[in-house]
Amino acid sequence: MNASVEWLNAFVDTGLSAAALRDLITAHTATVDELVALRADLAPIVIARVVEEAAHPDSDHLHVTKVDMGTGELLDVVCGAPNVQAGKLYPFAPTGTVMPGGLKIEKRKIRGHTSNGMLCSARELGLGEEHDGILELDLDVAPGTRFLDAMPIGDARLVIDVLPNRADLLSHLGIARELAAVTGRDLRLPEIGVDAIAIPEPKRFRRAGNAGGVVLHLEDATLASRYMGVVIRGLKVGPSPQWLVERLGAVGSRSINNVVDATNYVLHELGQPTHAFDLATLDLDTQLPQKTVVVRTAKAGEQLVTLDGVARTLTPDVTVIADSNKPIAIAGVMGGRDTEVSDATTDIFVEVATFAPVRTRRTRRAVGLSTDASYRFERGVDAALAPRALERVAKLIIRLAGGVVEAPPVDLYAGDPARAPLVLRASRLARVLGIDLPAERAAQLLRAIGCHADVEEGGASIHVVPPTWRRDLVAEVDLVEEIARLNGYDRLPDDIRPYRPGTSNDAPLWSVAARLRDALTGAGLLEARPTPFVHGDDEHVRVLNPLAENEAHLRCTVLESLARRAEYNLSHMQGNVRLYEVGSVFAPGGDALPDESVHVALLVMGDREPPHFTNAKPAAFDAWDAKWLGELVAGVVSGGARVELDPVGEGDVLWRITIGGTPRGEVRRVPLDAPVWASPAFGVELELQPMSNSDVAPPGEHAHGDTAKPAARIVAPYRPLPTTPASEFDLALLVPDGVRASEVERVIRDAAGDLLERLVAFDVYEGAGVEAGHRSIAWRLTLRHAERTLRDKEIDGRRARILSALQTELNVRQRST
Repeated sequence: MNASVEWLNAFVDTGLSAAALRDLITAHTATVDELVALRADLAPIVIARVVEEAAHPDSDHLHVTKVDMGTGELLDVVCGAPNVQAGKLYPFAPTGTVMPGGLKIEKRKIRGHTSNGMLCSARELGLGEEHDGILELDLDVAPGTRFLDAMPIGDARLVIDVLPNRADLLSHLGIARELAAVTGRDLRLPEIGVDAIAIPEPKRFRRAGNAGGVVLHLEDATLASRYMGVVIRGLKVGPSPQWLVERLGAVGSRSINNVVDATNYVLHELGQPTHAFDLATLDLDTQLPQKTVVVRTAKAGEQLVTLDGVARTLTPDVTVIADSNKPIAIAGVMGGRDTEVSDATTDIFVEVATFAPVRTRRTRRAVGLSTDASYRFERGVDAALAPRALERVAKLIIRLAGGVVEAPPVDLYAGDPARAPLVLRASRLARVLGIDLPAERAAQLLRAIGCHADVEEGGASIHVVPPTWRRDLVAEVDLVEEIARLNGYDRLPDDIRPYRPGTSNDAPLWSVAARLRDALTGAGLLEARPTPFVHGDDEHVRVLNPLAENEAHLRCTVLESLARRAEYNLSHMQGNVRLYEVGSVFAPGGDALPDESVHVALLVMGDREPPHFTNAKPAAFDAWDAKWLGELVAGVVSGGARVELDPVGEGDVLWRITIGGTPRGEVRRVPLDAPVWASPAFGVELELQPMSNSDVAPPGEHAHGDTAKPAARIVAPYRPLPTTPASEFDLALLVPDGVRASEVERVIRDAAGDLLERLVAFDVYEGAGVEAGHRSIAWRLTLRHAERTLRDKEIDGRRARILSALQTELNVRQRST
């Protein structure tokens, strides 16, 4: 929605600047995406003082002047205006300025005298047609002041993001209504010189009526809830006055002629599309001595050339305006070229309608055409606005083009539907907003936007009837939202209260659990939420009043619950299991209550990925998959501390997870009561405390034993995208069997330093060509400097440092072949 600041000020005298108006609308109504100064072409113009003035010695009409434009030196300027005087202020275009007409001001000699710039007339600035002399300014400003800063010249355009539920904001009236409500100022229609023009009162009919020789007929009320029309005879089509051209130009609409411009003016002013047809182009009805305008469904195969010159084949999905023989317009979208108002037009038929939103959307899609009118009709135009818009557009056309309305307009309308009142409870308002707002104040805010609001039951409730233009107010919570935005969101408290979010930080445990859920769900696991009861023994805490004797204890580990869920799946022939849970575990606490802590655990078994025709028998989850998931979980919880997975090899425990040197969990096999066809089950369990509340990602991708799997990354604090190129190289390393890949990764990272952006182990090989007792692991390193391109010497130096550190600390060397 494009809105003109001057146009809005004509509705509501807020006394605010364009920037302040932008901020006010954004804070209380809708987001203003952009503020566009429409006379930015005058930005280089400054105010200058003529210090000296004398007649040109070689000319009878030129003047030689010295001009002060605030730079500290006087400029020689030759001026041809008869009214230039020493001591006066004038607009001045310095050398290099491009004038509104496209002329570039250059330093040049005129009759032997150098001229450094130009003193400007109103016409040269595009501010009028007067060209008899330069524009004398009666201002109290210093030379060098920007012309636009000193003079309220030029309009500004507000580009407003109007949401689909606020169709009432697609007009200057709608935006101005909001400004009046927020500022408490009076709302009025702009004065355009039409008050003295009288239009007869419309005659209302349900389906058909005669408007001065034109019979209006509404074929189906589902196509339009209201259709109005008026005939204006004896007008003269011509150019529009300058004020109308500028007002339409301020919202991005070009001037066509005075009749069409009047319809476009009302569209942007009131939000009601209107359209004018050349009455002479309508066909006569063969059965009646009048012409006919009918709203109907298009017949299959009908043709219409629209105003854009495109011939369109219509279908029954399209609603049309037709005369007695043919379509003359696509209803709610665009008129036809054959009935276009031209310079030869003397009589017109003007329609004002309320077309059905769903039907208009279907019509617009069928013809592949979107217009300002269809955009508004699709979102819903207030039917009560039609009579006001018809009177406004008819008066404006008569003022601009002359003519007369000989017969009353016709209004095809079934009547205004009654709206049921909404009840707003004062207790509900206080609970949602968190503030005690008096009922009378809340009612006052609702009345400011057109609602009828009565305080009932001593202030316990407010009975509200929304205005016709606010179809989005259908529930109590909608009224609460209106009061919140009109009263000001900045007045709401920021402390935590029931039913309303606050600005306090989330609890660390909740934040870590949320990040774990995001990471594990992203890795393809499903969250389980079982009860914490299990069939335990003396090491478990027994519940005093168990729900069932076979689940009479509280679990010691989350994997106990996940194992039972896996066995349930296996009993139903479902061998592919990938579950996780964030939940509490319990340990005996002596005579006191049991100790409770929060763990995260996961269990995987079966196919690593869903079967596909490219891989009908996917590999099953193995221990290395479980290790990768363990690293993933530990990376989320670590808060940036070093994560290590130490191999155990005792019983079912495979790796022990330590974070910052403290044991926190383990990766293990999970024994199940499983059928012989079931794959092995692997699990990870990790204690969540202590934990960090910072969203820190793991320091990079981790090596997963001797295999390479991509590690999931958790969202880190914002970093800008790199603008410098990266440098990649591979290292194939001979690693002794007793050295773990995680140790190799640690040494590489330490030696590479802050230039290392990414480290991935992508290949492992054991076999011919590799020394006995060794294995070959290939790593890919990505180096990048944040501010410049790396030099070859720097990259070679980092490679040499990495290989030296590996040789010294781990006896790992580069593979030669």
